[in-house]
Amino acid sequence: MKISAIPAGELDRTKELEEARSRRQAGTRRFAAALVALSLGLVLSVALATGIGRMEVGWETIGAVILSKLGLYAPALDRTTEVVIWGIRLSRVVLSGLVGACLAVAGVVFQGLLLNPLADPFTIGVSTGAAFGVALLVMLGVGGVFWGLSPLPLGALAGALTAMVAVMILSREAGRIRKESLILAGIVVSTFLSALISLIKSLDEESLSAIVFWIMGSFSGRGWIHVGFLLPYGAAGFLLTACHSRELDILALGEEQSHHLGVAVSRVRLKLLLGASLLTAGAVSVSGVIGFVGLVVPHLMRMLAGPAHGRLLTLSAFAGALTLIWADVLSRILLASGQELPVGVVTALLGGPFFFYLLKSRRSRGMW
Repeated sequence: MKISAIPAGELDRTKELEEARSRRQAGTRRFAAALVALSLGLVLSVALATGIGRMEVGWETIGAVILSKLGLYAPALDRTTEVVIWGIRLSRVVLSGLVGACLAVAGVVFQGLLLNPLADPFTIGVSTGAAFGVALLVMLGVGGVFWGLSPLPLGALAGALTAMVAVMILSREAGRIRKESLILAGIVVSTFLSALISLIKSLDEESLSAIVFWIMGSFSGRGWIHVGFLLPYGAAGFLLTACHSRELDILALGEEQSHHLGVAVSRVRLKLLLGASLLTAGAVSVSGVIGFVGLVVPHLMRMLAGPAHGRLLTLSAFAGALTLIWADVLSRILLASGQELPVGVVTALLGGPFFFYLLKSRRSRGMW
């Protein structure tokens, strides 16, 4: 019996399918390994960062305090030690991790939506809006608490969301939000609000130091109440971005192609912008303005996990948390005098060189 030969085209197609399957499997293995490594690193970082400080405490004491607060163990503990470990250090570490995760995920979304590798959570003016909200309250001398919180985080959140709405209104053309107009609208809103902040600083010199400290970003004086304040906004933002990660992949093909593939571009873009802006606004409202996390972390994770946004969002959340936890540790221990550096200064010092490298490398490849 004569056996017919397999056509060359079929052999090439089979080979391509095998190569694609091998790449997917290799990508899955890299993602799983990176996720395990980042998860273990995050757990260890929380423990190590909680133990670092001017008051020396042992690991057994840290474990006893945490188990006691969780109701699993009730040893006799010194009240001062308990407050330092649980109320000051651990709450600050958890908050810095959550803020880092929020900023990194928002950076992934903004870069994917705007198709701009230099986009980060502050490109569309959300952080400047938050800073303006705080500056305005400081100038008005608003004090006390509201629902157990200082009004400053609430003012920051209101300012951030207002800036986001203004950018969306300015960038809407023919009933649709266009990414080109979005960038320009963000620059306009950010510049205008920065001018208003400068005006407030000029009119009220007594509040100058408080406004500047907030703009530079810090976790000093933050605690569990701020963690609780951030959680609902962070959860809503994470949910919106995670549910539309596949559409974010399709949007990278371009607006026209996305329409042909059945994506409601304007509606999906609006939801993703809302999710990323909620993440940014919630983070800035409790920590002040912290830059470069949303720029650097997504690029590093993209090198590791590839462009698929489902994996990229997950790894960026873990890596962003790790980055900001250790940036905050550095801000606490760098100065021998015991004073703290604003964490925004530390992230700028770490992220600035990376920003310069990214800019130069893209220009050398003729991409700009």
